[in-house]
Amino acid sequence: MERLIEEFRKGWQGVAPPSLGLSIAFAIACLLVATLARWGLAYVRPDVYFTPYFPAVFFAAAFGGFRIGIVTAIVGGVLGVVVNFGDAFADRARFALLALYWAVCALTIWGVEHYRTLLMEQRRISKRLTEEEDYRKLLVDELQHRLKNKLSTVHAVIHQVLHDQPQVWARIDPRLRSLATTDDLISRIDKGGCDIRDLLIAELGPYGHVRFTLNGDRLFLPPKLAVTLSLMFHELATNAGKYGAFSAPRGLLQVSWTVSGDRLTVTWDETEGPSIGKVSPPGFGTKLLKSALAAFDGKTEVSYLETGLHCIMQCRIPKGG
Repeated sequence: MERLIEEFRKGWQGVAPPSLGLSIAFAIACLLVATLARWGLAYVRPDVYFTPYFPAVFFAAAFGGFRIGIVTAIVGGVLGVVVNFGDAFADRARFALLALYWAVCALTIWGVEHYRTLLMEQRRISKRLTEEEDYRKLLVDELQHRLKNKLSTVHAVIHQVLHDQPQVWARIDPRLRSLATTDDLISRIDKGGCDIRDLLIAELGPYGHVRFTLNGDRLFLPPKLAVTLSLMFHELATNAGKYGAFSAPRGLLQVSWTVSGDRLTVTWDETEGPSIGKVSPPGFGTKLLKSALAAFDGKTEVSYLETGLHCIMQCRIPKGG
């Protein structure tokens, strides 16, 4: 029985049609059941000739394909005309019902075949998308590997060039390490997500753990949101290293986050940094901060206060990714 159900599922979805012998046997069984149902109905309505054969045609076509469905419809029509359960004999009315029966069977068989074609096309597209996704992941992994090697080479070359200028190297080294950490982090969390505290520590650690404080409970971020926030935190940390709190000896950063329902609010506060003068026109980084959370029904507000940059990020935490 389980084998028959599995064969029916495969035939219905167009995965693998059953053997011809099994399809014919199934169609015969459907016709027998339909004939028995007609015999039973004859005690109530002796003029029911073709109605019980509609399910037989449907299941035969779904199991064995449209050819088996057509044969079942023809045989069912013949049985409806020839086999009588009562005193009634074939007349013009019955032949008119026969024509109607075959017309409805034709629509039924077409519908089953059309549905099976749609399933096959959907499965083909799904397989193609899966293959393309696997290929994309392979390319991304290869590019990440090459980028990591290039960044390591750049780091080594600059270190050699600036070995006699320790002050300059001390300013460049954390930024290069931050870039490398971000690349590794994005590669890792893209597969499984991470905790927001671990994400911030990885991004801000190269600037010195005494330069920032984190306030908030443990919160696991699903992969897509984690990658988006990592890009935003990296952009903010880079700006802090160039122009903000991390560029001044006494500059400090405080990052806080709260969760209300499925809404996450992250506050980025810089203090004791250099005074902010005229704000330049928005660049790529600012546009990234403004639009990155739109996919999560979120928004970002950036303010340039006298105490330093103030940024509020709000978004929805997606379930399961």
